Amino acid sequence: MTITIDCRHIDSSGIGVYLRECLPFFLDSDNYFNLIGCPARLDEIASGRNNCCLLECEIKPFSLKDTFAFPKKLLGTINRGELFYSPFFNIPNGIKVPVYTTIHDIIFPDMPELTSKIGLKARMFFFRRCYKKSKKIFTVSGFSKSRIAAHLGEVKPTIVTYSAIQPWILEQAKNSPEKNKTIVFVGNIKKHKGLDCLLEAFRLARNDGLQHRLVIIGSRDNFRSSDNSVLRKIDSLGKEAVLFTGFISNQKLAAYLSACSLLVQPSLYEGFGLPPLEAMVLGTLALISDIPVFKEIYNDFPVFFFRSGDCLDLKEKMLTILSQNAVSVSLPEHLISKYTFQKTASTILSEFNS
Repeated sequence: MTITIDCRHIDSSGIGVYLRECLPFFLDSDNYFNLIGCPARLDEIASGRNNCCLLECEIKPFSLKDTFAFPKKLLGTINRGELFYSPFFNIPNGIKVPVYTTIHDIIFPDMPELTSKIGLKARMFFFRRCYKKSKKIFTVSGFSKSRIAAHLGEVKPTIVTYSAIQPWILEQAKNSPEKNKTIVFVGNIKKHKGLDCLLEAFRLARNDGLQHRLVIIGSRDNFRSSDNSVLRKIDSLGKEAVLFTGFISNQKLAAYLSACSLLVQPSLYEGFGLPPLEAMVLGTLALISDIPVFKEIYNDFPVFFFRSGDCLDLKEKMLTILSQNAVSVSLPEHLISKYTFQKTASTILSEFNS
């Protein structure tokens, strides 16, 4: 079977991880693949394999050309195959073979305050278009599946294919550095990540004698927005209390996650939410909000929950956990293997073959 995969999102954050980690398992199957994207970026994955072809495409996903005037030469190659797969909800126009897509989450109609009215209408146009054109849809959690059904319908089969642990995390887990007095947050300034709640809880905890430093993984410049209230709150805490790491490598991220006393993930909304899983694999406790998707994903894991959006509860939980002298967590093998990209890719391939 010849399968075309849209790989233009390979350098995106969560979508790119999902795609990059599934691709080797796809290419190990008895199928032939057309990979659309940047050949230089895909060559490392496809190198030495004789069951794939790299098709260069610099057209931006969701652009007018992508949606309404995709190159005929590429369409000819796609339509000579058996199916087309997009790891996101963009689908080029003119595809006549069965289409499979992954919708990671459908946050914008659930949290319309994250975008403008025009932005929401545009996104809903692409969501509905994706739903209409897809033969089957994959998503990363039961929660996301329920929200897709609520906003788009329940007619199309929607299959849960969880996100998972990246191999480099497992490799770094072999190292066990001593814990230091830091709390780590991985995310951005957008409202659904809950950073504002964490900052208020951290301020209150500092007033109660907390000596730990808050480390925000990311660049301060990337946190700028039209609403600078979060940045002002960070500035009010002082440089000694809050550190922006800037852009860091995977190895450096693993070092921060391994050595910190606690990871806090105060999200108000997620499709899956990987950082708590990565932290625990690296031996670090995770304190996370009790949103439905976290209850689903981390139900069997040794995490701590706090009431979502409740700064006082978050402060109390942080102080209680951190008073235990930076204890570590050790995940049993069955929990480490619960979410793997091999399982995810296998489920997707099974649906392709059916």
